[in-house]
Amino acid sequence: MNQQVGIWVTLAVYLVFLIAVGIWTGRKSKSVADFTVGGRKAGAWLSALSYGTAYFSAVMFVGYAGGTGLKYGLWGILAGIGNAVFGSYFAWKVLARRTRDVSARLKLKTMPQFFEMRYGSSAMKIFACVVIFIFMVPYSASVYKGLASVAEVLLGIDYTICMIVIAVLAALLLLFGGYLVQARADFVQGIIMMFGIALLILFVVRSNQVGGFAGVAEYARGEHGFSPMSGSNWVALWATVLMTSFGTWGLPQMIQKYFGIRDDEQAKRGIKISTFFAFLVAGGGYFIGSLCFRYFSADQMKEMGQDYIVPNLLKETGLPTVLLGVVLMLLIAASVSTLCSVTLTASSTLSIDFIRPIAKMQDKAVRTLTKILCVVFIVISYVVANTDTPILDMMSYSWGIISGSFLAPYVLALYYKKLSKGGAWCGILGGFLTAMVPASCKILTLCGSEAPQVVKLAGFGPQFACAAMLVSIILCFVGSAIFHSEKDASSQEFFYKGLVENE
Repeated sequence: MNQQVGIWVTLAVYLVFLIAVGIWTGRKSKSVADFTVGGRKAGAWLSALSYGTAYFSAVMFVGYAGGTGLKYGLWGILAGIGNAVFGSYFAWKVLARRTRDVSARLKLKTMPQFFEMRYGSSAMKIFACVVIFIFMVPYSASVYKGLASVAEVLLGIDYTICMIVIAVLAALLLLFGGYLVQARADFVQGIIMMFGIALLILFVVRSNQVGGFAGVAEYARGEHGFSPMSGSNWVALWATVLMTSFGTWGLPQMIQKYFGIRDDEQAKRGIKISTFFAFLVAGGGYFIGSLCFRYFSADQMKEMGQDYIVPNLLKETGLPTVLLGVVLMLLIAASVSTLCSVTLTASSTLSIDFIRPIAKMQDKAVRTLTKILCVVFIVISYVVANTDTPILDMMSYSWGIISGSFLAPYVLALYYKKLSKGGAWCGILGGFLTAMVPASCKILTLCGSEAPQVVKLAGFGPQFACAAMLVSIILCFVGSAIFHSEKDASSQEFFYKGLVENE
């Protein structure tokens, strides 16, 4: 009972502080630009930690860390290293400064606006709006499931109640003021995540089950350490590494972090901060998950389910009460940050790019509508989270479809001036249809299909996500060689050299 009280007190202090940040910062949010991109005033630390906390949530700590540990042992750490190198360092190096420049010059607030301005296509903007809003839902739902499973195991809180609490907290932060509140809250939560994961690694390694660094070394030489793997396992592992690393290059909630950076110098500084954060948080998270065989047998883990491996591992470690509270703060911080980023991106995209042009709404009305849509999105995500779908699958469907559709036309547009509207459409539709294969199979299984091939394909989310990104890149080049017109030149000229005066 004393342990429970200590944990609840720790969490209560954290939540009160978070809400106070929301109320204080929310008073400064007055326009749509403030609500969506923070007035483009974010410094390196604010931008980098906001990026990192949107990147890593309980989905990584719980779903992916446990799943990769069970399947690949210590080789699962490659996912964390890949996230740091490809998903953070190279992502910021290649994308941040150019995206910041374009979005600041042209006063872009969303990814669909980027496509409309670059390719001169309102249809592409509308398609992007719909895809982003619909297929952000599974990812948002996976965040609910990840945190709820931890709270259920460590605190004994009912799964449903935990998800409701998460939804309410995320909704409050967004209703207070959007990006500004989210970014400042993310800064606080990013610091908590770094300290929390460092302490967690220390206590897990020192636990009786692991046996210190000598135990880790022994484990590395054993059957579940760095032992040889089959070809199919290597393919599956690298598909996970590439999807969770390069997948961020096409996700609108990550790209919009670049929109809010203050200037070029802050973008350059953000590279180092973001990379360090990812090495510590992602590397540490996957490392902890990879030690699962020091705690449980393969049969025990299959029986509890991969979404419950890490929560039970933490429970068995015997963490001190205060650290247990910090761990829960870490997971809440990571999950609420991600949930807020995903919700704000999906909702602002729909209100600004889809509804506003039709209804001809004023700035204040758009802000109000965006807040309402945030609540609607959170409710829909909660409903989807209650379906019987593993965290890893939901995330892979979402990331695969969105990044498979939009990574190529976004990244190539920053560097390749000859990319045409027709080429971009080829890439978008080709990537979308490729990534839809496992998601469609999953829908069929939920509808009662038990066909072996359908069930098997439903579990190939990461592989199809990687294939979709590659297919999209190839089709962008092929399509540009086939479909090009004079209209492409005028939109391209303004995109690379134009200037919009008013926000």
